[in-house]
Amino acid sequence: MSTFVDEYPSEARVIRMSFWSSFVALTLGAVFGLIQVLHRTDVYRFIDSTDYYTVLTGHGVFMVITFTIFFLVGVFQWAVTSSLERGPVDIRFTWMWYGVMSLGSILVAVAILAGFTDATDVSSDVLFTFYAPLQAHPLFYIGLVLFVIGTWLAGASWFWTWWTWKDDHPDERIPLPTFMVLTTMIMWYISTIGVAISILAFLLPWSLGLVDSVNPLLTRTLFWYFGHPVVYFWLMPAYLLWYNVLPKLSGGRLFSDPLARVVFILFILLSTPVGIHHQYMDPGIAEGFKFIVMTNTMFLLLPSFLTAFTVVASMEHGARQRGGEGYFGWLGALPWRDPSFTGMALAGLVFSFGGFTGIVNAGMSLNYLVHNTFWIPGHIHTQVGTAVALTFMAGSYWLVPQVTGNQLVSRSVGLFQVVLWFVGIVFMTNAMYRGGLVGIPRRTAEPQYQGFEYEPLVGSVAELDAQVALGGTLLFLSAVLFLWNMLLTAFNSGSEPLVDGTLPPALSGPEDSPRVLDNLKLWTAIALVLILLAYSMPLAGIIQDGGLFGPNVDAFPVFVDAVSTSVDATVSSVSLESIRGIIT
Repeated sequence: MSTFVDEYPSEARVIRMSFWSSFVALTLGAVFGLIQVLHRTDVYRFIDSTDYYTVLTGHGVFMVITFTIFFLVGVFQWAVTSSLERGPVDIRFTWMWYGVMSLGSILVAVAILAGFTDATDVSSDVLFTFYAPLQAHPLFYIGLVLFVIGTWLAGASWFWTWWTWKDDHPDERIPLPTFMVLTTMIMWYISTIGVAISILAFLLPWSLGLVDSVNPLLTRTLFWYFGHPVVYFWLMPAYLLWYNVLPKLSGGRLFSDPLARVVFILFILLSTPVGIHHQYMDPGIAEGFKFIVMTNTMFLLLPSFLTAFTVVASMEHGARQRGGEGYFGWLGALPWRDPSFTGMALAGLVFSFGGFTGIVNAGMSLNYLVHNTFWIPGHIHTQVGTAVALTFMAGSYWLVPQVTGNQLVSRSVGLFQVVLWFVGIVFMTNAMYRGGLVGIPRRTAEPQYQGFEYEPLVGSVAELDAQVALGGTLLFLSAVLFLWNMLLTAFNSGSEPLVDGTLPPALSGPEDSPRVLDNLKLWTAIALVLILLAYSMPLAGIIQDGGLFGPNVDAFPVFVDAVSTSVDATVSSVSLESIRGIIT
């Protein structure tokens, strides 16, 4: 039985390198995650609280940027190559985008990790969102720019490959895995415009000292123009595996190719125009715009529900092919001893719960209750931390043998690992959600409370801390088991991979859907119009009120004088210039 590495050795090498880069980032992120959870719960403190924010920044960047996106480009390279049955037009171009991404990652890592020492003035304790007025070292911003440029080049390579394929197959529909890659990259190109403008026009010049200040609300809004669709950028490779690999592992076929195409088109149209729902608490954006965004955000439930229906129907079809019967009896016929299947299935289960908690975040009135509380990292860890991360780890048990030619060292360890991750995330996020409901804050090194009991809602803070510490420790141990399994598999040469990488056709194929679904230019144009309608007026208002680079404090002498005269007598020596400096 030939494998992917036998048919496409050059492409397999790029994919392997992308996966190994992803796993290195996972290692760093997992260590930082354990340090955080033990520090925050006061179980054991490895670091000073001042260094906690360096750890928090590293955990966020390494886990949700480097780990996820390096794995994404590996999966997407595999999907395009295998579905089009050809490698990239120029493999040197492929290695170039991998090199640019790697260089950007190294610069960002240096900018973050240097914050642990006083030997240099390099520091970037700005967290994953890097909001102004928090300022990072220029290396941080330059590294992010290079990393994003690398992903742009990767997308260009995949489009280039598709165009050459289309010349040879003018009347054929785009194969589903390639369709998913191309639509995801269209969404990515559109959404990264926001973060590119934020960094190149404002944050990097500000960090270099070329401008004195920035407009925090403007850069924050540009971040969330990018920040919401980036969640789907992480999620789309998980969707790709759920739609294409999970049905095969179940023993059947994808239920509907047309529904899968509709889902990915909906993400092009809906993911970017709704970023302001992350800014309900931000002054300077009209409440009317926030209400409209809230309404539009609810439409994103549609692709999630379509995915749940299609994937579960595909799993049921596979189970019935394996002899499953009854309304629920077919569940027992699924291959629960396969770590790839079980990990993806459990990831999908957690994702469904995270989707319902996301409805809370999206609603204005409910969001006011949980904004910036422990609820938010609970939601993030159910979505990116499990729906994405657990799917990637489970998918690795199926993909890595194909791109290395090596047999997975231990399926039993893999099965234990994915179940352990599921148990750990249930413990940790349960406590995070409950803690958020009573206002325990996020992003702080010292969330300690004395004498507070929250019966019957959450119990005691000590009980919540114990659950968080236990869950986080289990997640770390699960990550260690996964990395150990991958490391040994990488050196397990000379053994047959025993993985069949062929994907069966869908029960309902692309011929059952209109060809307009493959009109990528049309959907891109509609997406741009929707974004223009959603963002033109809010951005115009933000710039009008605060300027491109922040308000000119000297233009508000009445405001400054009012502030200065209201200062308490104990601090009456503060000068007008100092107040201006603080406001600026």
